[in-house]
Amino acid sequence: MITAQDFLGAATRAGFDFYTGVPCSFLTPLINGVLSDRSLRYVGAASEGEAVAIAAGAWLAGRATVVMCQNSGLGNAVNPLTSLNAPFRIPTLFITTWRGEPGLKDEPQHELMGTITHDLLRLIGAPPAAFPNAPDQLDPAFADAIRAMAETGLPVAWILRKGDVEDGPLDQPPIVPAAPGRRDRFEQGGERPARAAALAAYLERADPEAAVIATTGKCGRELFTLEDREQHLYQVGSMGGASGMALGLALNTARPVVVLDGDGAALMKLGTFATIGAYRPSNLTHILLDNGVHDSTGGQATVSEGVDFAAIALACGYRYAASCDSLQGFGAALEAAYTLRGPRLIHLRIAPGAMDKLGRPTIAPADVARRFKAFVARAQAAPRP
Repeated sequence: MITAQDFLGAATRAGFDFYTGVPCSFLTPLINGVLSDRSLRYVGAASEGEAVAIAAGAWLAGRATVVMCQNSGLGNAVNPLTSLNAPFRIPTLFITTWRGEPGLKDEPQHELMGTITHDLLRLIGAPPAAFPNAPDQLDPAFADAIRAMAETGLPVAWILRKGDVEDGPLDQPPIVPAAPGRRDRFEQGGERPARAAALAAYLERADPEAAVIATTGKCGRELFTLEDREQHLYQVGSMGGASGMALGLALNTARPVVVLDGDGAALMKLGTFATIGAYRPSNLTHILLDNGVHDSTGGQATVSEGVDFAAIALACGYRYAASCDSLQGFGAALEAAYTLRGPRLIHLRIAPGAMDKLGRPTIAPADVARRFKAFVARAQAAPRP
């Protein structure tokens, strides 16, 4: 058995300095230890998949990351681990608990996952290792993990068992509720613009210092087709993860951060709105291009037509939210947003459909990630939230 301080001391020596995750009773000592250490950053995620995306964004800002969750949440994490971390070659130290360990009494919902945890991790390319539960194991284990991540660019998984870490107290600073944010409405009710036109309008007004994450599907493809820039990251897979990536990035860079999101993706990870609103990075702008359909898969309708995303953002703690349905309104919303502290949401309703000659990024995802990371690295230290 080790203490949380044993673990955190070794992690700090190894360079790990950013933590995110979803609690498990087995993880209580570690999470309490991180939260109680004011020199460390822990972001409590709404889901395990969101935590993986947040850590990916923090890695793009140069942080060495740790994701912690219960193995019951592996199902939520499989998608970003396989379709975000794998193609972009984004490493993280992934610590999962072993609920339902064969031979130990546990709740019935953990039985199946307890049986398949190791096999599942191997199958998704994150070979598991036992959590180092003795003080003299910690430094060698971190060294092995760093070496493996450097060789593969992929996550390394440690499996933590009950009792591996000694119980410890929690000294968590309170999360202060956000003051009511400002809302603007720029709806005109006419013909809605195409996504490509909205992206072009954004590019005309884009801050050249901004780091931009475009959600998966035709949004990223259209952005690349219009103009490829070093500060663009074209997300593939990991639907719904773009806003989490943007949060992890925004908390760790002084640069403006923009996420170009879609309605289907936003609905899939709606909990990320609450996480963004709670941590309130002042440099984050969340642009939601809402065409009401899953455009990349045949145009099936989403439920976004009845969703007021601006109201949701404000209810979650965003400092500004605007709704618009025209290029003129979009321009006015951008101008207003740029004068205010974030996080800011601009919800633009657009028409379904895509560019006739729609290309795909010709740069491999791993190369896009490293080009983007190099761009971000040229910024100054992260701002205060």
